[in-house]
Amino acid sequence: MSNQKAYEDYIDWVRDAHAMEEQAEAMLKKMADRLEHYPVLQEGITRHITETQDQQRLVKSVLDRLDTSSSTFKDVAGKVAAAGQAFGGMFASDEVVKGSISGYVFEHLEIASYSNLIAAAEFVGDMDGAQVFQQIKKQEEAFAQWLSEHSPAVTKEYLARLENPDQESKR
Repeated sequence: MSNQKAYEDYIDWVRDAHAMEEQAEAMLKKMADRLEHYPVLQEGITRHITETQDQQRLVKSVLDRLDTSSSTFKDVAGKVAAAGQAFGGMFASDEVVKGSISGYVFEHLEIASYSNLIAAAEFVGDMDGAQVFQQIKKQEEAFAQWLSEHSPAVTKEYLARLENPDQESKR
């Protein structure tokens, strides 16, 4: 591996990725649990939860291979942030629409993070790590695309439910 400072930053960023995946899982689970009237969105999110759990294991395998560990502090902080976001969304009348937008934005944060991790892994000579991060990035891109394709329908369904006094639209 090259330069020690670059390697230390790389390890920190891999730890950040692990915390980010922990946060993603917590956010997605909270959202999926609250979706009562939007089964297509719920199914897509549930499917991505499984991918997210696999991603956590993959990132952890990189940390283990590099003889380091995840950051408990960052993992806990990520879960707290996700819980706060989910709690705040409970009070929004358009929770499902805002949740769909938040999910799309978060996926792009993950895509950007993994793009940088791939470059860092290559720079320090961790080609196995670069391969893992490329695999995860493709999954994040696929889910972001899925959200992009399904969010307009969710918005329309929300608005249609909103206009019908016999249907709950919020979630």
